[in-house]
Amino acid sequence: MSRDTLSLSLHGPVEPRTPLVLDSPHSGFDFPADFGAAVSEFELRDGEDCFVDELWMPATERGVGLIAARAPRTYIDCNRHAGDIDLALVEGGRWPGEHVPSGKARLGKALIWRTLDDGRAIYERKLGIDEVRRRIEHYHRPYHRALRERIETTHARFGASWHIDCHSMNAVAGAQGEGGAGTPRADVVLGDRDGTTCDTAFTEFVRAHLSGLGYDVRVNDPYKGVELVRAYSNPAARRMSLQLEVNKRLYMDEATREKTAGFATLRRNLATLVDALLDYTASATRPH
Repeated sequence: MSRDTLSLSLHGPVEPRTPLVLDSPHSGFDFPADFGAAVSEFELRDGEDCFVDELWMPATERGVGLIAARAPRTYIDCNRHAGDIDLALVEGGRWPGEHVPSGKARLGKALIWRTLDDGRAIYERKLGIDEVRRRIEHYHRPYHRALRERIETTHARFGASWHIDCHSMNAVAGAQGEGGAGTPRADVVLGDRDGTTCDTAFTEFVRAHLSGLGYDVRVNDPYKGVELVRAYSNPAARRMSLQLEVNKRLYMDEATREKTAGFATLRRNLATLVDALLDYTASATRPH
């Protein structure tokens, strides 16, 4: 079952049936009418995690909820703090609300992107303060609220929650990419912010399963996880969050943004991971 709002789609059961929670913050491409960008929609999909929600959709048939953003990442990035404002993009160069810079503004990749991956400007204008506030209110805040409530409800029901934040990455780092331009990416990168967002046993379980399928898996290299795994995790309270990035070359043509034959293979393999995780989380929540 899928339920859509302006900002997000909720797939799977209304109430949690398992301790596992999935979300995909960067797979959306519904373009709001007020975007006002100076580049094409195809170019604005530059930072999109194409088809990631589809890759994980079989999990919903297993009783797992999946939350997916609908707006493009370039319009507003749900994997940022609401206060991560790029002052160079805002009229007057100031922000009257809470300002929590992550350092991504220097790359043009804060809450609202200023540049594409190749450095080209997305806008030929500055954004008004009210315009930024509307994006936060109508897109960012509902997404975070939906994920937070799902994790809280899951935790309340099972006494624990395991959250996978689902992403994809370019096969090779771009001009502003982590690790330097031209750096090839592994098949899968897991990020637990150096062991602070989930226990190491959970990270190792996921790593070992995917490695067993033949994938080259790295941990916290080069992606450690960003706001969505940081904000709602608390391993000591059995709230686990893990970022999982799959390489786009495994399932799509990056130039055309079309699926390849590898899509079906990757989706099947991710479904085996979900099955393994359901066994893992069921065992971890079973009374002894």
